[in-house]
Amino acid sequence: MVRNAYPTFMQGWPMYFELALLAYLLDLIIGELPGKHPVMWMGDFISAFERRFYRDRILTGALLVISLLALTLLIAVTLAYLAGWLPAWLSLPVLAVLASTGLAMHMLHASVAGLLTAENPRQALSYLVSRDTQAMTETDVHKAALETWAENLSDGVIAPLFYLVLFGLPGIAVYKAVNTMDSMIGYKIERYFYFGKVAARLDDIANYLPARLTALLIIALADDRRRAWQCCRRDGGKLESPNAGFPIAAMAGALGVALGGDASYHGRIKRKPVLGLAVNAVNSTILKQALNMKTGINLIVLGILAIGALLT
Repeated sequence: MVRNAYPTFMQGWPMYFELALLAYLLDLIIGELPGKHPVMWMGDFISAFERRFYRDRILTGALLVISLLALTLLIAVTLAYLAGWLPAWLSLPVLAVLASTGLAMHMLHASVAGLLTAENPRQALSYLVSRDTQAMTETDVHKAALETWAENLSDGVIAPLFYLVLFGLPGIAVYKAVNTMDSMIGYKIERYFYFGKVAARLDDIANYLPARLTALLIIALADDRRRAWQCCRRDGGKLESPNAGFPIAAMAGALGVALGGDASYHGRIKRKPVLGLAVNAVNSTILKQALNMKTGINLIVLGILAIGALLT
């Protein structure tokens, strides 16, 4: 089945549950593989294009998007096709190892949990978020960590799995390219206002369904599901991003805390709405409670992938 999946891709719409299941297990057990991560290669391409061709114009940004997506798709399809001709016992593991580089549950959880024991939490947080962290209070650090955990459950786990299941290795590779471009040039600052517009809009489209699926997953694991659902419905669409607010609002409701609010980006205060209800204070205990959701998330995700693998 694996051998012929990619050569016959255009003859049907195979679902890659088995591949996604093994890739997710590899990420949970092993985490980041040694060597230069594919996202870093993508970042190098984006930086090189920007140095050579940068103009703050929509067309220039669109050319970057087209170039990186075309190159990523070509490489991913080639690798997937070649893997399809390996012996059956080897092809699936090879594809799973490649696909696991697009998943980040192990790294995301470890990075956010590391803030609890870091000697300098503000500096450690600066590697995870784009906002300014130097003047943050302890509460601010914990709030940013919760928001990072919630938002990146979508960007780093559910969204790549979603596109891996639907389109195999090319799907997860293209998604990571879109997400990487957004994280590097998708900001509404002077330099990227037009140059990053296409990348930002494409990322909004790619994350529309995964963000809402992530919110539902968080709600399912909440002690007070009703409150989590109500917060998600009421506050999910309040942020400038059409997607990020949903998992963050669901997390706020699940924990009974208020997230969001004004934050400093690139030296400027950005006014942002508050999501959730401040029933509980944001502290290390609340952050640990959020991180403990990892077990439930893994069980649900693995269960869905396993059922899908059995039925397809």
